[in-house]
Amino acid sequence: MKKLTTFIAIILGLTFSIHAQPMGKKLNTEQKIKIAEEQYANGDYYTALAWYEKALAADEEDTKGGDDIAVLHKIAELHYLLRDMKNAQKFYGKLVKKDKAGAYPMAKLIYGRVLKMNGELDDAETQLQQFIQDADDGNAKTLAQAELDGIALARNMAIEEDITVENAGDNINSPYTDFAPLYVSENEMYYGAMVSNEVVVLDGNEKDYFAKIYKSTKNGDSWEKGEVLDDVVNRPNTHTGNATISADGNRLYFTRADLSSNMMTSSNIYVCERDGNGWGAAQKVEGLGGSYIVKHPAVGEMFGEEVLFFTSNMDGGKGGWDIYYSKINGDSYGAPVNLGDKINTVGDDVTPFYRDGVLYFSSVGHPGIGGLDAFASEWDGSWSTPKNLGKNINSTYDDIYFSLNGDGYQGFVVSNRPNKRSLKSKTCCDDIYTVSIKEVVVDLEALTFDAESGDPLNGAKIQLIEMTDGSEGNTETDSKDDSHEYTFDLTRNVSYKLIASRKGYENAILEFNTADITESQTITKKMKLVPVVEFVDVTVYDTIRSQTPIILDNILYDFDKSNIRNTEESDLNQIYTYMTSYPDMIIELSSHTDSRGKDSYNQQLSQRRAESAKKWLVSKGISGDRIKAVGYGETQPIAANKNADGSDNPEGRQLNRRTEFKIIGGTKYIITSRVEKRVIKKKVGE
Repeated sequence: MKKLTTFIAIILGLTFSIHAQPMGKKLNTEQKIKIAEEQYANGDYYTALAWYEKALAADEEDTKGGDDIAVLHKIAELHYLLRDMKNAQKFYGKLVKKDKAGAYPMAKLIYGRVLKMNGELDDAETQLQQFIQDADDGNAKTLAQAELDGIALARNMAIEEDITVENAGDNINSPYTDFAPLYVSENEMYYGAMVSNEVVVLDGNEKDYFAKIYKSTKNGDSWEKGEVLDDVVNRPNTHTGNATISADGNRLYFTRADLSSNMMTSSNIYVCERDGNGWGAAQKVEGLGGSYIVKHPAVGEMFGEEVLFFTSNMDGGKGGWDIYYSKINGDSYGAPVNLGDKINTVGDDVTPFYRDGVLYFSSVGHPGIGGLDAFASEWDGSWSTPKNLGKNINSTYDDIYFSLNGDGYQGFVVSNRPNKRSLKSKTCCDDIYTVSIKEVVVDLEALTFDAESGDPLNGAKIQLIEMTDGSEGNTETDSKDDSHEYTFDLTRNVSYKLIASRKGYENAILEFNTADITESQTITKKMKLVPVVEFVDVTVYDTIRSQTPIILDNILYDFDKSNIRNTEESDLNQIYTYMTSYPDMIIELSSHTDSRGKDSYNQQLSQRRAESAKKWLVSKGISGDRIKAVGYGETQPIAANKNADGSDNPEGRQLNRRTEFKIIGGTKYIITSRVEKRVIKKKVGE
C-alpha cells in the first residue's frame, strides 16, 4: 500500500539549520536553487526555504533561472512542512492557480487541508471536492474525503464548555517544541523538550541541543520549571523523549533517537525498572521494529493482558504512521500487531495513550476539525469507532499527545495552535497545554415504598443495570434490611434500568438515562412496590333457593295390579306436600300399562291405577277437583316390552307400568332449596 504521510513535528519536534551558505559571491537563480536543493536534502528546511525564496525573487534580467512553478511548489511545501500555515495557504494558492497542467496533483489536497486549518471552510471544501473529482489515487481520495467530513464536523460541533485548555506556561514551554507530557502523580509530570530560544545551527559550535525528558512539580495551579532527568534516562548526545509509565508505576518506557544530516535515522523504545534510588539502567525493548522507527510507547491492556502500544512506519501498515501493540511477557515482548482499520488509516495515526479501557490517539485519517485531531476508542474485545474529542481539546491545527491523570479530570494535550512565543511562525512549534475537565458528578438516590400504604419499605434489593441498544450490560446490586434508601454513582450519557424487588411484593421496574446532563446533580427515583396477594383454597357451603319446575319420578305398579306399592308412597307424599304448600296447584295423574293383555283391558287397568293414586291423595285431604286421573293404557310406552330377539323384557314392562304427574293449572313453579359445596380463593390473612 502506498503510504501517505504528512510532516508532523512529533518525532521529536526538532528543526535545525546547517550553516552552509556561500559567502561573498553573487549567485544567479540556478545557483540559488542548487543551494536550496542541497539544504532540502540535508533536512535544513529553514535554510532551504530562504534560498528558494531568493530564487523566486531573482531579478527579471536573470535568464538562467529554473522553472519558477517548481520553485513555487518547494516554497509552498516547505511552509507546510514547517507548519507556517499562513504562508502555506498563500503559496499553495498561487501554486494551484498556476499549475494548469496538473504537474502537482497533490497540491489541491494539501491546499484544502491548509485552508481548513486556517478556518477557510468554504474554500477548503471547494478545493477538496475538485481534488476528489480529478485524482486517481484511491488513498489520497480517502484522505480528502476525511477532510471533507471534518469540515462538516467543524461546522456542526459545539465547543466543549466543560473542558478548559490552557497553555502550561513559560516554565514548561519554550519557543521550540515541547512534547509528550505525562502525569507521573497528582502533582508531578514528565515531558520532553529541547530548550532553545532560536533555531539551532549545526555549525560545530552548537551547545548541547539534544532533546531530553524533564520532570516538573506542580505548585498550586502552576508548574515549576522542569528539571532534567539524570543520564540513566537522558543518554548524552541522544535525543530522548516520549516517556510513559506502567500501571504499577515500576517501569518507565521512553524513546531514544539518532539524527544524521538533520534527519531521523533510528528511534527505539527503552525501559527502566524502578529501584530504591529511582530508575535503574535502561534496556532496549527488543523485537518491535527491527530497522524501522518505533516511537510513542504507551502501556495498556488488551484481552486481559498487559500490552505496549507504540507508533511505527514499518512495512505492511495502513498508512504513514500506524499504531501497533506488543504483548508484554515479563522481560520479553511479543511480535508487533497492527491495531487494524478501526484505529489506523491511510494517513498518520500517532501518540497513543491508554486509560481504563480507552485508547486515545491522534490522526489525520479520521474526520477532524484541524490537522491532527485527538480521538478516543473504547476496547470491549474490539475497538469502537474512534470519537473525536471535540473543540477545545482539538483546535484547527495539530493536537497530539492527549493524556489524562488517574482520576480522569486533569490532563495534557500538545498543540501548535497560535502562540506568541513560537520560534518562527505562530504555528510552527508545539506547546504543552493543560486540560481541565469539569467534574460533573451524577448519582442516584433510589427510595422504596409500599405502593398501597405509601410507607417506606425496608429490606428491598436494588439492581442498577446499564442498557445499550435494549441489551443489559454492567449491573450493580445493593440490599438493605434497615433502610429504604439506596445510592449509586452514575455515568453521563448512559441509559439505565432500575429494578426493586422484595419478598411478598411485585418487582418495580423503571428506565431512565443521564443524557444531556451538564451539572452535578442527584437523580431521585421512588420505587413503589405492590404487595403480592396470596390466596388459599377455602371450602364453603351454600344454601340455594330457586324457582324450579316440578318434575317427579313415576309411580310404578305390579303386573295387572292397580294398588299403590308401599315403596311408591314417598312420591305421593311429595305430591301431597307440594299441593298443600301451593293450594292453587292442579295436577293430572296419567297412568300407563305394558303391552300384555288386550288393549281395552289395559285401557281400563290404567284408568283404575290413575284413580287409585287420586284416591290416595284425596284420602289425605286434597280436593278431588284439583286432581284429574287419566288412563292411557299401553299407548305411551317409555321402554321396550320385548327385546330385539323377540324375548320378553321384564325391566321394560315394569317401567311402562307407571303413573306420571303433570301440573296442569295454578302454580307451575315451586321454591326449592339445596346445599352446595364449592371451593373459593381467599387472601391470606383475611
